[in-house]
Order: sequence, then structure tokens, then C-alpha cells
Amino acid sequence: MAIKSAISFAFISSVILVLVLGTDVGDIAIYWGQSGNEGTLPESCATGNYGFVNLAFLPTFGNGQTPMINLAGHCDPYSNGCTNLSSDIKSCQAKGIKVMLSIGGGAGGYYLSSSHDARQVATYLWNNFLGGKSVSRPFGNAVLDGIDFVIEGGTNQHWDDLARYLSGYGKRGGTKVYLTAAPQCPFPDAWVGGALKTGLFDYVWVQFYNNPTCQYTAGDIGNLENAWKQWTTYVPATKIFLGLPASPKAAGSGFIPVADLTSQVLPAIKDSSKYEGIMLWSRYYDEQSGYSSAIKNYV
Repeated sequence: MAIKSAISFAFISSVILVLVLGTDVGDIAIYWGQSGNEGTLPESCATGNYGFVNLAFLPTFGNGQTPMINLAGHCDPYSNGCTNLSSDIKSCQAKGIKVMLSIGGGAGGYYLSSSHDARQVATYLWNNFLGGKSVSRPFGNAVLDGIDFVIEGGTNQHWDDLARYLSGYGKRGGTKVYLTAAPQCPFPDAWVGGALKTGLFDYVWVQFYNNPTCQYTAGDIGNLENAWKQWTTYVPATKIFLGLPASPKAAGSGFIPVADLTSQVLPAIKDSSKYEGIMLWSRYYDEQSGYSSAIKNYV
């Protein structure tokens, strides 16, 4: 009897835990590709911590430039060496993880000179990374789930056009093209604020770091909470993520200790119907800190 009671109690406790955690657990999005020391893509996906992996970056495109990816020490795109990632990408997708191509980034020569230029870039992205066809696909025959806009330079023009063209390709090709973006937390974002107004973006992971006016500081959630309300109220995206550095070394400011995130920040923002989870920069820092493992049951 005592053993049966113990087993029953354990079973009930497990069910309660699943109900508490499993029904309201969000996703974690991670950036991978900017450090050769962050492990392989399959290793990252095998952790079970991530719902999205953003391959960073395609930093050269637009205005007639030949587009070129840069995945640090992971592969050499100039020798077509990144096609080896095809099976890695598929293995992640087989686990239910959406794999995105991040365009832009903090360095690189990218901008769109016109609506026509935006259309040409969209055509390139569709044929080389998404559901189209090309003889020179950088990741081979792997079909990525969508495009992540990390626009931090160039100009703020024609990103809305690019979003419309990409969305249109997805509809005509019968393959959903997810559109995501990583704007800075000062609202509205100086670079992609206009594009986000299109309502075409599925997920927006806002960078709540390196911006003291709208990020968390020790014991003070006010700035972050106010900015969060602006983003979730005025941006017509399907879902919003809280973007954070995965360790104190990952950004100049804005890191939130696990205890503060779980006890103060998440309880203040998770009531929003737009809330979907956490974005982390980056896999390299997350692997070092174990941040995603520490927070995943609270997200």
C-alpha cells in the first residue's frame, strides 16, 4: 500500500508539473554561426532547448552586390563549402526546429536601393535558400523556413518591399516563408520600424540589450516593461520575443541574471497574448553559460 501510494503521488505530481510547465512554456530562439567555437548545428539542436535557430549572417547583398554568407569558421562559402550544412539543417528541422537565415547584422555592406532591388534580393533568397531552385544554393538542397531581418545599418528604405516580395513568393510557391526580425528595443526601430507595419512578420525578437533606455537594470523593470508594452501593443506581428544576451560577455549591457528573469521580468510580461518566448545572442555564449538550460522551464 505504501509503495502504491508513493507511485500514485509521484504520478500525480508529474502530471501537475506537466500541466504547469508544458501548457505555458514558450520557445527559445538562438543565433548560430558567428563563432567557430560554438559547436556544430546538430549539437545545438540536440540540446532540446531551442525552437528556432537563426543562421547568422548573410551580411552582403543589395544594390547589385553579389550576395555572400558569412558563418565564421564553420564553412567557406567561397569554395561552396557550406553545402555540407544541408543535412545538418534537415536534422534540426526533423526535430521541429525552424531554421532561419538571418540577413544583415552589425557589420557588412548591405542596403536596398529601390523596390526593384528589393525584388531582386527576394528572388535570390527564394531561389537559393527557400523553396525556389538554383544551381548554386549555398546550403545545398536544404529548404530554410524563412528569413530573419537583423537590419542595423545601410538605410531604412525598402525593407517593407522585401517583406512583401518574400511573403508573395511563399504564397505562390505553396511554401510558407516565415518572416522574423530583431529590432532594437527603442520604439519604433530606426531600421525596420516601417517594415514591421506591414503585419507580415510572424515573430519579432526585440533586442532588449545595449539600449539602457529600454532594458532591465538591477532591481528596475520599469524601462523594459514600458518598452515591452509598446512593442506588444503597436506592432502587428503574430508573436513577440524578449531578446537577451546569453551571458554578461555577450553584450555591452542588458544581461538579466536567471533569478531576476524568472522572478521579476517574465511574470511582468508573460500575461501578454503576444508573448512567445526568449531570443538569445548567441549559441557561443549560451554554451558557455548554460543560460537556456537554466531558463527553459520558465520561458
